[in-house]
Parts: sequence; structure tokens; C-alpha cells
Amino acid sequence: MKPLFLPPNPVQHFYRGGDRIAALRGITLATDRQPEEWLGSTVPRFGDSAVGLAVTADGTLLRDLVAADPESWVGLSRGSEASDVGILVKLLDARQRLPVHVHPDRAFASDHLNCPYGKTEAWFVLDAEPGSAFYVGWKDDVDPGELDSRRESQDSDWMLAHLNRIEARKGMGILVPSGTPHAIDGGIFVAEVQEPTDYSILLEWSITTSTREESHLDLGFERAMSAVSTSALSDAELTNLVTSAGTSAAEPRVRSVLPEAADPYFRLHQAAGGGGSTTEVEGGFAVILVTDGNGTLAFEGDAVQLNRGDALVVPHAVGPWRVEGTASVLIARPGRGWPATLGSDGVR
Repeated sequence: MKPLFLPPNPVQHFYRGGDRIAALRGITLATDRQPEEWLGSTVPRFGDSAVGLAVTADGTLLRDLVAADPESWVGLSRGSEASDVGILVKLLDARQRLPVHVHPDRAFASDHLNCPYGKTEAWFVLDAEPGSAFYVGWKDDVDPGELDSRRESQDSDWMLAHLNRIEARKGMGILVPSGTPHAIDGGIFVAEVQEPTDYSILLEWSITTSTREESHLDLGFERAMSAVSTSALSDAELTNLVTSAGTSAAEPRVRSVLPEAADPYFRLHQAAGGGGSTTEVEGGFAVILVTDGNGTLAFEGDAVQLNRGDALVVPHAVGPWRVEGTASVLIARPGRGWPATLGSDGVR
């Protein structure tokens, strides 16, 4: 087996954006509401059977390839969930503020959505306009009844005022535990890694093309709100969700660009060639994005050319590989110990 290139896979959404995805991936978007690209996805959008699924260069769904040979793709013999790769990777390019929203944890998803995964996620900043920010977690404990009232009145100012504001910087990594309310300013472009679901509860929908009835996972708000934390994030907890590890120039080595607390859910590393050096990368299923430069991804007996904007999936069976040349790549993998870690929520 060898790594497979992924053709562009833009997704139409309820918010504007996508021009920086188009520039990176060398494509022209059909509308100004294609602010996401799903990379290496074997799961579709919530409520849809096809949107978001990754297709390989010959037109085959990645989901079908993995299901046909999970041993080679992820190193496991699996049953009914043979297409599970343990991770979903996106490019997210917001040209308007994303609404305040929340993703459920694994316990909620298991009880109400018949799924072992929640949606803990993390962002690695590829670009950010000056002054743009993330909003993550409540500053102080919030009364559930007041939150219900502010949600129904769509009081955006109240919600944002009660969330922690984190100014965005290129190269920073932010972990967003399931249950944590959050939003993203327009002007921010991130690579997003997350558990492989599309579960979102919108506390704020009026700034998008979505509606109230599309905002609670078809569960009704009375049930859906039990997935939403109303507790404050302490200063220490907030600090542990942010890392600046990727803000310095990439070097010929592999480094993690997310907080350590992300490791049970997913991992995101940055590797770079350059200076005549070769960077060794461990084997295992991975989704790769070339963010800069060019070079080769070399593995036993073969190699593929890498250019800025390329996206690839690397099967487990490829084994260890190397980055050569000037290419800088992001490497997304399932959580450490996956899938044995399923069934637990350990962040925070």
C-alpha cells in the first residue's frame, strides 16, 4: 500500500468563508459559503448520508476502502464499524463569526445518539487577522435558567460577554473539550481535528442560515441542554487548553502542536524537512496536510511527491515514513491508545 492523495472536498455550510481554503488547495469554490473542507473523512454530515465523505483520486470513498481492509488501513480487525479511523480532520476558514455552540461528550452521545464518540475538538491556527479571537468556556458559573432565556432571545452580546476571549495567533493550538461553549471570530483559518462526528448544539443560530429547529440534534432543547456545561473554566483549566508550541518556525523534527490533554482523543503533529535533513515519522494511520514548501514523503521502497496544499491519507501498512525537502506538514492521528480509550472522557 502507499499514501493516497485526497481531492478537494469543500462543504457548504451555514456561515461564510472558504477563500483561504481555495488558495491553499488550488481550487475555485462554487459559493462563498464553503468555509470547511473535510479531510480523510469516513463519516458524513449530521442528518446526511454523503456530504463530507472523503473521496480518493479514482472516485472511491475512503470509507469503503477502510471498511474493506481495516487491518491495512488502521492496524485493526474490526466488526460493524470497520470504516472507523478514530478521527475527523477539517480545514475551517471563517469569514464571519461562528455562532456560540457546544458539542456533546461520549456519555451523552452513547445515551442519546447511539454513538461511542462525542465531539471533543482542537484548532491549530494557520492564519488569523489581527484582533480576531476564540471564545472558549464560561468566565463564571452560568445559571441554566438564564442561559435558556438568553438562548431563546438570541442574546449574542450576553453569551460572548460571559465567555473567555483568547486572541488568535498563527501557530497556536487550542483544545475544546466536549460540553464547552465556544465560538470563533471571522478572520481565523484553522486546521481542526476532532472526534469523528458532526454533533453540534447551537446556542446561537440567528447569525447563520440555520434555524432553531436545526440547532438541537433533533432531540429538543430540554434534552440537548444537558450536554452543555454551565460551569466556569478556572484560569488553570483555560491555560491547559492552549499551547504556543507551533508558533515558532517548523524545524526538521516532529513536534506536537496541541495541548497534552488532547492525546486521548486525537493527536496533531508538525513535521518539516529542510536544510538537507530528513525527518523520521512513526507509522500508523494519518491524515496529512502540506502547509508549506515541497519535497517527498518517502517510505520503504517508494516515495510520493509533496507540494504545498496537498492532502493525503497514510495507511497503517505503509509503516514508518520520512519527510524530505522543504515541505512542512501537519500529521493528524487518532488518540493515543485508540480504540481502547473509547468510552471515556478524560479532558478537564
